[in-house]
Amino acid sequence: MRRYNTQGQLESVICNRCGKKLAVKAGILREGALMIDKTWDYFSERDGEVHHLDLCEECYDELMQEMKIPVTVEETAEML
Repeated sequence: MRRYNTQGQLESVICNRCGKKLAVKAGILREGALMIDKTWDYFSERDGEVHHLDLCEECYDELMQEMKIPVTVEETAEML
């Protein structure tokens, strides 16, 4: 869950799964997190809804352990 100030700068990020407050300094998230913004469309029970959530790296790791089919992981040489 992300909170922004009135100028649109990131103030805080809280993991939606465990409630951990992640490190944010000067509007920049300072630790690993997964941000999901999902717009549900036709053929779903959530048609027209937009869901936003954040997971800390630990919760992401735990969730990946529960997957029956592992996620595809690629290495990158450059970070943007």
